[in-house]
Amino acid sequence: MTRLVALGVEEEFHVVDLVSRRLTPQAHVVLDGLPDTSFSAELQQAVVETNSTPTPDLAALRADLVDLRRRLIASAEPHGLGIVGSGTAPLHGTGGFALTPDERYEYLLDSYQFIAREQFICGGQVHVEITDRDLAVLVAQRVQSWLPVLLAVSASSPYWFETDSGYASSRALAWQRWPTAGPLGPFRSAAEYDQAVADLVTSGVIDDPGMVYFDIRLSAHVPTMELRVCDSVPRVDDMVLLAGLFRALVVRETDAVEAGAPPRFEQRPALLRAATWRAARSGLGGDLISPLTGKPSPAGLLVETLLEELRPTLEALGDWETVSALALEAVRLGGSAARQRAAYRRNGQAADVVDLLVRETAEG
Repeated sequence: MTRLVALGVEEEFHVVDLVSRRLTPQAHVVLDGLPDTSFSAELQQAVVETNSTPTPDLAALRADLVDLRRRLIASAEPHGLGIVGSGTAPLHGTGGFALTPDERYEYLLDSYQFIAREQFICGGQVHVEITDRDLAVLVAQRVQSWLPVLLAVSASSPYWFETDSGYASSRALAWQRWPTAGPLGPFRSAAEYDQAVADLVTSGVIDDPGMVYFDIRLSAHVPTMELRVCDSVPRVDDMVLLAGLFRALVVRETDAVEAGAPPRFEQRPALLRAATWRAARSGLGGDLISPLTGKPSPAGLLVETLLEELRPTLEALGDWETVSALALEAVRLGGSAARQRAAYRRNGQAADVVDLLVRETAEG
């Protein structure tokens, strides 16, 4: 039976100087006076993170995300700072990488070197409540074939170190360099999952379970399944769309596992990696790889296919009208990467791209 489960969102944002439009390591200025229950620092001093309150209602989630963005922007603007939701920022700061003072972040920099130093990226994570860990492991593996489509919807990082990367999501490519990033599994139970995580810690490659960066994972701290493959997005409606689609995928596959239904198609790690690369390359502007056929399919058509696949679940959750409208709007707008490139082409100025992102992040 379809259950309405809670979901929550973590959004990472770049902090930029509104005059130079460049990244600036002043997250501490923005965070000063904001509650640490909802706002926090990240590895890079030019990044801040917001954490929404768990809720079963998409409208309440949207209202919370809008409020968190407004409070962040209100804290930044008096200091001449702007907030940007995107996978990467078009213009970097003049001082280079600035580490947030923290023992954990110092460990990451010492252990991973240039991977950490080039962490000028922001992601958006969605948590969906699921309390049975054995069930969660099985569901996660069934859900992950559709994750490249969600990455394509979020793709907002065409610029890498002030150059057009040729990708819609350069962040996704940069993120894959971490040793535990990528597809999940295969695992048959939570015990197998936990043993794999324990083995990674024992190996010394990671220091604790929180450093497992699978594209979809069981949270190390709360009873949720966490989507980690997506870029941060400027438009709050795109974040709500991603949350709605991900929850519907989790709920549908939970119902299927509990009913004893076999997976609808084979999980092939090599093809899943290829599909993730294809989504990072194309975003919504080209072909993706259909998990149903393994063949190229236009991104817009595949988003519509996913919608129809999920329609019974979305209707049961009361989310169909909202999610379908947001999905069609996202396809119509063509994705953030395309909008950023269009803004750049108008005058050949990266500052125009930053202005677009600041404006879109504040809208809604």
